[in-house]
Amino acid sequence: MILIWIISSTLIISFLSLVGVFTLAIKEDLLQRMLLLLVGFSAGALAGGAFLHLLPESLEQLKPGETFIYALIGFTLFFLLERLFHWRHCHEGKCDVHAFTYLNLYGDGLHNFIDGLVIAASFIASIPLGIATSMAVASHEIPQEIGDFGVLVYGGFSKYKALFFNLLSALTAVLGGVVGYYLSTTISSLAPMLLPITAGGFIYISASDLIPELHKEKNNFKANFAFLLFVLGLIFMWGMTFLEH
Repeated sequence: MILIWIISSTLIISFLSLVGVFTLAIKEDLLQRMLLLLVGFSAGALAGGAFLHLLPESLEQLKPGETFIYALIGFTLFFLLERLFHWRHCHEGKCDVHAFTYLNLYGDGLHNFIDGLVIAASFIASIPLGIATSMAVASHEIPQEIGDFGVLVYGGFSKYKALFFNLLSALTAVLGGVVGYYLSTTISSLAPMLLPITAGGFIYISASDLIPELHKEKNNFKANFAFLLFVLGLIFMWGMTFLEH
């Protein structure tokens, strides 16, 4: 039963990579407005998932000092990973687009595999926690996958090739989920540590990557509306806490 939940959740998250195809029919200005709202909601969902789900679950199994040390490790690890994959961003207005596309796929594949492990660990802990974690991951994946699809097309991929390789990269989440399930004994023993580490990563992504994008918006109405979506993301994850009880 748990394996079905894991596979179903990771498959749904993987198929979010296909959302990019719809951007081809959307005007650039409309797409940008939609992305800002998605970024706001994702930032709230990730922060809410960390503070309302992952950290409280970890505190039931670890001492507070241990929990927050692991959370800091996760925060620092994601900081380091972003530094290692700094090639994701253009520097001084110049981009090696061709190399960027394949490195982007490689980095996303690894990230999605880790997401699968995290989702497996969460479902092993409890099904409601697994659902909440999957929701938090999915909310972040939507704007990210739209961006990834755009990068691949911009890098010279046809839309069908971009969809195929983006989906292939996303499906590593399913592999991670299955590996996590069959290594359940190991994952279960690591879950108390893995959960706050993941929480630290969620906090880093929300505070370091997503929220700064909201501050860049010069239109106060759009920025305030995105903030409301951020609050909605928090409320959404707060509502998910009732499923755990």
